[in-house]
Amino acid sequence: MTTSPQRVLFQTTDHDRAGEFLTSVYGTDIRMTGTRIGYSFRFTQLMSSTFSVGTAAQTNEMAITVASPASLFVVRPRGTVMDYCSQGAEHQFRSGELFLGSKSEHGTPYRARWADGVIEAAALPFTLLSEVAATGDTTRDEPIRFTDVRTHDRDAARHLASTIDYLTDAMRDQPESMGEPLVASTSGHLLCAAVLAAFPNTALLEPTIEDRRDAHPHTLRKAIAFIDDNAAEDISVADIAATANVTIRALQHAFRRHRDTTPMGYVRLVRLRQAHRELLATDPAGGMTVTRIAARWGFFHPGRFARYYREIHGCSPYQTLLRDTP
Repeated sequence: MTTSPQRVLFQTTDHDRAGEFLTSVYGTDIRMTGTRIGYSFRFTQLMSSTFSVGTAAQTNEMAITVASPASLFVVRPRGTVMDYCSQGAEHQFRSGELFLGSKSEHGTPYRARWADGVIEAAALPFTLLSEVAATGDTTRDEPIRFTDVRTHDRDAARHLASTIDYLTDAMRDQPESMGEPLVASTSGHLLCAAVLAAFPNTALLEPTIEDRRDAHPHTLRKAIAFIDDNAAEDISVADIAATANVTIRALQHAFRRHRDTTPMGYVRLVRLRQAHRELLATDPAGGMTVTRIAARWGFFHPGRFARYYREIHGCSPYQTLLRDTP
């Protein structure tokens, strides 16, 4: 079922009310303090089923204390400077710089302060990060943990910033496409991958000896059969690994070794084939568009869908819909 991204808007001139509201939104205790005279606070949020992007604009100086966040916050000051403190570590982040609110699930509280200006925060669940980070070894209990709140690579930080901007624009401007279950899942994974690339973390990406042993053709066959039967559903790499009874790392190694791709790369291929079949079966005069069909199969970026499609089928999806294929 399609569920369009939700939009939240809240305004107040009271610090306490602002903190109470943010506590209800994010499910963790948030307190705000600062100068009350002439103060105003405005919060907007776009929220999909896998992540959200919130923007807080305020006048005067204010401090915010966040206790043990249940989600990962990727914070970006816009037009202001933000002072950050956690466990005695202090940092100052300039406008446009990205940083993490906390380094692990239920991590240590942190405090931040900024003057007039706007702060943006993308929030995503640690469970989704662990999926994308290729953890998932059921014999271990090692949730993803970040080792620094600062980005370690300038190019990766720029890529993360552009990813957040693109997804925010898409939720605002393409709510119908972004509400498709497969698009919501794909966009959440895309954001997680960009976060993991931008911040140092404990993800174990290389397969262990046991993972290499489990990455045999039988594992691959079970995984492919599951994907072929369930490509229309919101399946994750963790779901595929569970079906094959191996770790996510073993599953990824099996696909690299035997198919020169990734599990989700194969999922994309199957969904491209299904989109192709739907384009062939669709009456071009019936009002159905390539963009809507692409979104139904998890592709929310029309240009990328067209590129992937052409690589597989040798023509554009529009040519297929109009029966104008070579």
